[in-house]
Amino acid sequence: MIPRELDDPRLSQMTLTGVDVAPDLSHAKVYFTQLSGAASAPETLAVLNGAAGFLRHALRGRVDLRVIPELRFRYDESVERGAEISRLIERARLADDGEKKRG
Repeated sequence: MIPRELDDPRLSQMTLTGVDVAPDLSHAKVYFTQLSGAASAPETLAVLNGAAGFLRHALRGRVDLRVIPELRFRYDESVERGAEISRLIERARLADDGEKKRG
């Protein structure tokens, strides 16, 4: 819905990663990540939060819920952290393999 309804080039590198909805449906935290990295996240966050009311209204016509949650967007750092951890593990593995060859 976001790419079709908002049609904003600043959202082209954005991917939704998860949603936490309050038990009473009063609000939903919508998590996203940026393929271009964290540097562009603040601008994307501003666009998404600026469009939250519009998106909430659009959801009203698409989902059958008594209450449509207020949308709060958050940048999800877990993808970048996971990639960094993978790089560190790979670096450690290569260093260990180098030590084994020397020793």
